Amino acid sequence: MTGRTDILFTPIDIGALRLRNRFVMAPMTRNFSPGGIPAEGVAGYYRRRAEADVGLIVTEGIGVDHPAALGRESVGGGASPVLHGEAALAQWRDVVAGVHAAGGLIVPQLWHQGVIRAPGTGYHPDAPSSRPSGTWGPTDRAMVPPDYLELVRENTAPLSDSEIGDIIAAFARSAANAMAVGFDGVALHGAHGYLIDSFFWQQTNIREDRWGGDIAARARFAAAVVREIRAATAPDFPIIFRFSQWKLQDYDARNAETPAELEAMLAPIVDAGVDVFDASTRIFTAPAFEGSDLSLAGWAKKLTGKPTIAVGGVGLSKDLQSSFVQPTVMMDNLSLVAERMAQGEFDLIGVGRALLMDAQWVQRMRAGAQVNPFRLEAYASLD
Repeated sequence: MTGRTDILFTPIDIGALRLRNRFVMAPMTRNFSPGGIPAEGVAGYYRRRAEADVGLIVTEGIGVDHPAALGRESVGGGASPVLHGEAALAQWRDVVAGVHAAGGLIVPQLWHQGVIRAPGTGYHPDAPSSRPSGTWGPTDRAMVPPDYLELVRENTAPLSDSEIGDIIAAFARSAANAMAVGFDGVALHGAHGYLIDSFFWQQTNIREDRWGGDIAARARFAAAVVREIRAATAPDFPIIFRFSQWKLQDYDARNAETPAELEAMLAPIVDAGVDVFDASTRIFTAPAFEGSDLSLAGWAKKLTGKPTIAVGGVGLSKDLQSSFVQPTVMMDNLSLVAERMAQGEFDLIGVGRALLMDAQWVQRMRAGAQVNPFRLEAYASLD
């Protein structure tokens, strides 16, 4: 690598943590946890990335301690992990110990599928799926299989106030478990149409109580989750919050139409105690709003002052969805990442598929060495 990318390999402090560089392994669903318990190969999978100098690892989505947290959803069938119960916690301790022994840092992504969970599926099939207003969202723009769409099309009962409280408590319990087994913080999945995001989005939140209303009011649920996690952990326990505009129900969806609306959405989460925003986009350079080249991560940093993670298309020629159906090659676009980071647009860069293809991707990119080619088979392995 040339001097133009040196910033990517410099340390950064996130709360009490010092990351050795700016690379964050983005969360990727792996489906290698039968019964919710990580399989034996999971510890090695994460350890190999830590050994190869990934600055921070964010795990695959881990179901919070709530019966409806996990089930069938549009990106896969099951074997997603949980973070409660002796067997699962013991395996996560091994994962964390391996990453720490390699000099790495790791946080779990706490996940509740919410409206995306297909009714009657998952580890507790009798549990009703959790929907703020009972609706899955528009069905004419969804990029999901027809058989799945049939399972989720029918409206359900909206969440009651007490049910919402139970879910908030489930997030807090799972965060406390994360701290107890040695994780270095937590990441919250507040994007892509899943539960937290379904409170943000007008199409899935038409409530008229305190959990609904304008964009600031629709952010109350996310803020309550962050606040309870902060209370259940520690003042310096890092909390990362992932958000997006796009949803599985509609890739062109938008929670915020303007920077002012985005500020109104993120401000309550800042006040609740979040440390880092992870702005999930399909291409990290994509402008967030008309009239500006600034990315979603850039706007989040500008509006909140918090460190941000940008993500989307790093190291590859195609975005995630396109890579399943179009030829995709590994590429070096780190100069562009570094240029934007040096300008202060964002602080960290999320890398997903490139690290799935090659555990040593960070080291090889720094050395200018050849990396493993893109291959769909990597999705079915724990290499």
